[in-house]
Amino acid sequence: MSTRTHPSLRLEKVTPATVDAALDLRVHPHQEQNVSPVSRSLAEAYAFGDAAWPRLIFDGDRLVGFLMAFLDLPWNEKKDPTDRRSGLWRLNIAADVQGKGYGRFAVEAVRDELRRRGEQRLYVTWAPGDTGPGAFYERLGFRTTGETSGDQVVGVLDV
Repeated sequence: MSTRTHPSLRLEKVTPATVDAALDLRVHPHQEQNVSPVSRSLAEAYAFGDAAWPRLIFDGDRLVGFLMAFLDLPWNEKKDPTDRRSGLWRLNIAADVQGKGYGRFAVEAVRDELRRRGEQRLYVTWAPGDTGPGAFYERLGFRTTGETSGDQVVGVLDV
């Protein structure tokens, strides 16, 4: 699903007019252990400033999801202070519209934004296990790096 085949899909900044709808967005209850709520993401976006890129996903007038990318963040400063990465920090797709391509659209939108910014790779982390989103990311071409970030698997996609 891309904007070329679905012109009604778009990303928008969170605004005073859309913040309440963003805060009300809910994933499936069984996914809540795998992804933080939008409220936490917006707090992190505020704290991280220009390094965070939060966006709402709309299909026409309907809010269907939220994503947040991270841009040029230090990855593991203790191990390698020069290792800076960009990628998908958060992805929340509304419970009642999952499986319709919105997650794929979100990943492609972040990939396109990183490509526009001159990045070579898109990183993502996910909770391991059967209830985590690993299979989704692998279907989109992400490969595991062998690293972990906290208790999460690290994946990478060439952009």
